[in-house]
Amino acid sequence: MPAVGALLAMPDVQGLADHAPRSMVTDAVRAAVERARRDPAAVPSDNSGWFAMIRDELARREQASLRPVFNATGVVLHTNLGRAPLARVAVEAIARTAAGASNLEYDLARGERGSRYVHCASLLCELTGAEDALVVNNGAAALVLALNTLAEGRESIVSRGELIEIGGSFRVPDIMAKSGSILREVGTTNRTHADDYRRAIGERTGAIVKVHRSNFEVRGFVAEATLRDLSPIAREASLPLLMDLGSGLLVSLEAYGLRGEPTVRDAVHDGATLVVMSGDKLLGGPQAGILVGTREAIDRCRRNPLTRALRVDKLTLAALEATLSLYRDPERAVREIPVLALMTASRESIRARAEAAAGILRGAGIDCEVIASEAAVGGGAFPTARLASAAVAIIGKAVDVEQKLRLSPEPVIGRIADDRLLLDLRSIAADQDELFAAAVARALTG
Repeated sequence: MPAVGALLAMPDVQGLADHAPRSMVTDAVRAAVERARRDPAAVPSDNSGWFAMIRDELARREQASLRPVFNATGVVLHTNLGRAPLARVAVEAIARTAAGASNLEYDLARGERGSRYVHCASLLCELTGAEDALVVNNGAAALVLALNTLAEGRESIVSRGELIEIGGSFRVPDIMAKSGSILREVGTTNRTHADDYRRAIGERTGAIVKVHRSNFEVRGFVAEATLRDLSPIAREASLPLLMDLGSGLLVSLEAYGLRGEPTVRDAVHDGATLVVMSGDKLLGGPQAGILVGTREAIDRCRRNPLTRALRVDKLTLAALEATLSLYRDPERAVREIPVLALMTASRESIRARAEAAAGILRGAGIDCEVIASEAAVGGGAFPTARLASAAVAIIGKAVDVEQKLRLSPEPVIGRIADDRLLLDLRSIAADQDELFAAAVARALTG
């Protein structure tokens, strides 16, 4: 077993220090030696073998923790894989804002200190019909802020059928409780009526809350009170009516066969005092928590000290504003916002893309075939929707193929079904097809 100093003295190893700190090279050498001690079969037979081991260890240490991957799972809004990919204009807006100073909190017209909360407000009002809007750092934060502002220390009435669990084992009632509001559950799991809310109103009531069950459906003997049902009840009792919409759909997708998800404009029109939504789901923008509603309610939220703790950063605002601007032309939004484009693409176009990708792989000597597939929206939206899709099925032991792709320098994440590794094109942006196919080829032939 060579000494660490002897390995460091090798010319090739010394050359690694030209692009990496010497301390990192030294650590890589020590790690290579330790690996060889633990596994005699891994001991290189010559200096070139030691250099390769040290180089690979250094590359592993230099690799970023947060890395781009190809989402070939068929789940368009995959929470584990970063949810919504951003539109080109949003990425460009981030780059412009990040490159230098901006008027984040400076009023150019008046030449004095301004507020970061004005930058997306007018666009959100224009697109939703709301009187005012506020952006914070994520959807759960927006819900906590709204309840803390309007119902701290008082009861928030909510249906038992809407106390849902979202991703990562986070439960809406737990999040609501952290706001300082007291939950008052009404109705049953499957049936809640408007009168249940009316009877629950008392001196301690601070708000009525409606939660959109975005990640599941209840069918059969069911009933629920709609926003339109609850709006007059809240108005008569002078109570705020909060709607946790979740996904933030700004344009109807019924023309594409996607039904059951209300739009934000619908919620505002139906009488919600505040609507809470996320920016990185169906809206197709960056992670953000968005509140739209009445001027008085938004102003109270804006003045809440919690807003400072939950405030949004300049890069998020830049990306969100650019994304929202696309919605001024709904057809352009569907075409240029990746989430909407992927969800609404025709089955035929997905099949053609899969055939093209398979052709590239076969040219690289990889055995594969194109099969029909079913994709999903994901992100807790359109939970029962199945998107007709197409996938490239890699012939070979699925577990081994999956690992090779996942651990490659350009990770490709697929799914295993029927003992085959499937790469679904529904969740790959069309302009990434050639890069995707090339990454798969390199991973499986390298």
